[in-house]
This record gives sequence, C-alpha cells and structure tokens, in this order.
Amino acid sequence: MVILLASQIDVDNITKEQVHKLLFNDMEDDGKIGDCIFVFGSRNAVTYRVPKAVELYKEGRAAKILFTGGVFNTPESKTMKSSAIQAGVADSDIMIETRSKHTKENVISALFVLDRALGLHRIHRMLVVTTHYHMRRCLLTLETYMPDWIEYSICKVDDKVSRADNWWLHEIGTKRVLKEVRGLVKYIRQGQIKDFEL
Repeated sequence: MVILLASQIDVDNITKEQVHKLLFNDMEDDGKIGDCIFVFGSRNAVTYRVPKAVELYKEGRAAKILFTGGVFNTPESKTMKSSAIQAGVADSDIMIETRSKHTKENVISALFVLDRALGLHRIHRMLVVTTHYHMRRCLLTLETYMPDWIEYSICKVDDKVSRADNWWLHEIGTKRVLKEVRGLVKYIRQGQIKDFEL
C-alpha cells in the first residue's frame, strides 16, 4: 500500500476525495473535558465560533476560554470576548491574545497568555474551536508549537458554504477550501507545520 503524505499532494490537480482527506476526514469531537477552550480568530468568529465556545463552556467541558486574534483595529479577540460576556460567560473566565495576525501567530502568541494565566504545565487538554475546513491546519499548528503533552478535542463549527457536504457547490466555499488546501500544503512543505499521512 502506497502511503501518501499531505506534502506530496498536487494542489493543482487535487481531487475532491483528496480535499476531504486533507481537511475534513477524522474530525470528530471526542466529548472529553478540557482545561481551556482555544478559539481561533477570524472575521466571522463572533457569528460561528463564539457560540460554540459559549456552548462548551456552559456544558462544563472547560472552565476557561482563550480568544485569539489581533487583525483589525479592534482586535477580533476583544470583539469575541464582548460577545461571550453578553452570552453569559464570566469575564474572569476569559483570556485574550491580541497581537497575532494569522493561525501560526495565534498559537505562538497564545503560549505566553496561557502560561501566565494557567501555567502550561497544568494544561493537559484544550478544546479547539474553529471552522471545519480550517481545523486541520489549527491542529497541526498546535501540535507543532505547543508542548507535546497537551492533547486536543476537536470542536468544529461550520459556516454556510464551506461545509464538508457542500463546499464544491458554492463559488465562495470552493475558493475558501482550495485556498486552505494550498496554504496547508505550502506550510507543511516549508516545515512550518508537521506533515501527516492521508
């Protein structure tokens, strides 16, 4: 049996099946309790990611939430925090990281915030919240830069047009997903994040 690595994918001739293996397959929530909910920032995070983080918090899956991202004039992490507080999350249970501009920086900048607030040595599991098509890159980035004893539970959310069951039916969804594929493969080839078998 031939093993295909993500780094070997021909992004210019990728099949729908390969896209699903690269981004969507094996992305299920294990339901475990964690020490922190790690929410990756985005332009639409308040709409899609914050409600999921609040849901996990209220279910008792983790007692703390970290919102990341500092792209806009008002950092997206601050906007997400305000939205979460309005939804009933205690201010004291929220951490924010406001300097990062992309996924890798979300993780690296979060290291300092998490260590100061919780102590990295005390974190054993994080619940990861992002959109489904972005989850693989987030997990690989966390596994590359976070301490290796930390485990992750996948808590994916979907937007309307980039879901595993419809991305190829929408121009915007197709553009988003294929851009993610190209970025993921590029970062793996550069050695910025670790490779994996499809």
